[in-house]
Amino acid sequence: MNITSDTNITGHNARQIGVPAALGLWMAVCFLAAVAGTWRGLGGRAFAAALAAFAALFACEVLLAAQGVASRFAAAPQGLRSAMPLVPLLVYVFYAIAGGNGGWLQIAFAAFYVFAPAALLLDAQDRAPGCWNDYAALLCIWLPAEFHFLQRLFPYPAAGLAHPVWAAFAVAAALTAFLLVRRLEGVGYTLAWGRGWSFIIGVNFLIFIGVAVPLGRAIGFIAFRPQLSRLQSLPLVAVGMLIFTAWPEEFLFRGLIQNLLSKTLGSDRLALFAAAAIFGLAHLNNGVFPNWRYALLATLAGLAYGQTWRKTGSIFASAIVHALVNVSWYALFRTI
Repeated sequence: MNITSDTNITGHNARQIGVPAALGLWMAVCFLAAVAGTWRGLGGRAFAAALAAFAALFACEVLLAAQGVASRFAAAPQGLRSAMPLVPLLVYVFYAIAGGNGGWLQIAFAAFYVFAPAALLLDAQDRAPGCWNDYAALLCIWLPAEFHFLQRLFPYPAAGLAHPVWAAFAVAAALTAFLLVRRLEGVGYTLAWGRGWSFIIGVNFLIFIGVAVPLGRAIGFIAFRPQLSRLQSLPLVAVGMLIFTAWPEEFLFRGLIQNLLSKTLGSDRLALFAAAAIFGLAHLNNGVFPNWRYALLATLAGLAYGQTWRKTGSIFASAIVHALVNVSWYALFRTI
């Protein structure tokens, strides 16, 4: 596997994957997606279009996390960088038309989704990070997904199976806006590993579990009920949770929100608590609103994820803690 060294990710050397390794990861995930879709009985033109769209969008995700790729694009002329939001939009147009999954109204909304944040950030080129444009662009990307407007653009596959496609679309829109147009620093959008990361990840995971499990049981939120059927599917579920849930959420809440708050507030610690609180509030609508129990535990989880991101400088590390928490809940506990 091609791995190179990057001393800018953390305060010490870290090893970041190169393009060949990123392409290998991309091919493996796309192959698993094709197998999983076929196993669930999906097929035909709509499935081919959805799979191709996911492959194109996921390629953006993975390649921009590889060594030197984002910096090369960020060094391109402004005109080229400003046109990069066309990439996710064209992918969506293909998904909608080739797969018969949307019309011109959906395409218009998709165009607004990718160009509105990019336009806001293009207008902020001469301003320090943390200005109102940055937060307005964040809301343009986050809120349509939070309130399930974005999901309506991806009706296929049904029953929630379109999650990888729309999540990849949202990440691609955010990447082109913040990494390429805005050229925001300190995001930590990397697939890397550094010295001491195992300890940082392990400590933050264990501290959260040590607090959240007894607290969750005390407030009547969770119960210890492991199921053999879930344990059997755990490896594939763990990969899915890391790639399609933890990675996008850590990019948003740590790489963007906590990163920008630290610049606005001038304090990494205040930004950690503020971002964790926002992460917790974002879970109020999980289940019966307002789900304060979920929000409370999510806030504590946000502290663990945010501290991991602070110490490593990479959303990959915080995404691992995030995925470990989700997998533990999936395998061992049930929400009451």
